[in-house]
Amino acid sequence: MKIYHNPQCSKSSCALALLTDHGIEPQVIHYLQDTPKKEELINILDMLKMSPFEIVRKNELIFKEKYEGRHFTDEQWIAILLAHPILIERPIVVHNGNAIIARPAEKVLDLLK
Repeated sequence: MKIYHNPQCSKSSCALALLTDHGIEPQVIHYLQDTPKKEELINILDMLKMSPFEIVRKNELIFKEKYEGRHFTDEQWIAILLAHPILIERPIVVHNGNAIIARPAEKVLDLLK
């Protein structure tokens, strides 16, 4: 199990705590410093069954200043997410070929079933 985690985010920290409370020690990926490679992000999107734009954090300042109201292809959004990983919704939890955005944190329990 992997969690794409931002320790500054209370929702991300809550999801990680929920996993450890259930005896799971996931691989913690601090994605702001260890940004996924393009292929990895595409794979995560496939597991989420979401488009790149669907995982964009639209309340982030950089989104509002540079991208809000503009239209980009999926390929362009992937490049934007890789250039500005703060825009990737969090936390993303991956397990056994499935992925979820753990908002609310209790969604991680769905992956344990």
